[in-house]
Amino acid sequence: MMEQEILKGTTTVGVICSDGIVLASERRATMGHFIASREAKKVYQISDTIGLTIAGSVGDAQQIVRAMTVESKLYEMRRKEPVTIKGLATMLSNTLNSNRYYPFAVQLLIGGVDKNGPALYSLDAAGGIIEESKAVSTGSGSPIAYGVLEDLYTEDMTVDQGAQLAIRALHNAMKRDSASGDAISVAKIKDGKFTRMEEEEINEYRKTLN
Repeated sequence: MMEQEILKGTTTVGVICSDGIVLASERRATMGHFIASREAKKVYQISDTIGLTIAGSVGDAQQIVRAMTVESKLYEMRRKEPVTIKGLATMLSNTLNSNRYYPFAVQLLIGGVDKNGPALYSLDAAGGIIEESKAVSTGSGSPIAYGVLEDLYTEDMTVDQGAQLAIRALHNAMKRDSASGDAISVAKIKDGKFTRMEEEEINEYRKTLN
C-alpha cells in the first residue's frame, strides 16, 4: 500500500461532446524517476453513465473510486433514479474537503450524462470544484495536452470525434512528458452506456498522428 500511495505522474483528458462525454488517460505510473507500471488504470466506471479519471496518488484515488461507486448505487436504490453528475461531484467535493488536513493527493475529473445532458467537473485535493464547459486536462502532461485541446476542440463534435481529439492530446503529451506514456485508455459515455475503446482501434488512430 505504501508503494501504491506514492505512484504519480500522468495525463488525463475529459471532453464534452454534443452527444456525450469522453474520458481518457495514458497508462504509465511513475515513482520518482522510475516507471512503476505501464498498465496503470486511470479511467474508472462509477455507474452506467458516469466515469472518473485519476491523477496523483493511486492508493488515494482507488479509495475514492470505491466510495463514489457505492454512493452512486445507494442513491439509485433510495431515490429510484440515477444520481446527477453535479450531485455526485458535490458529494466528492465534500469528501475531499473534509479530509483537507490529511488530504487525498489527487486531481480528478468526473463526468457523464444524466437527465440534464453531458456534464464534466474537475476537482482538486482540497475539494475545489469547477464545472467544465469544453475540454479539460489534468496531471503532469496537461500543459501539452491543453495546447491540442484548445486548438482543435469544437462544441458540436460527436463522442467519436471527441475520442480522437483526446487520443491526439494524450499522444502529444506522451511524447514530451516523461511521466506520461505507454498505452492510452479511452471511455465513451453515450446513450446510457459506458464503453471502452478497443486498444487496437486506439493504436490504429495513433499511427495516423505525427
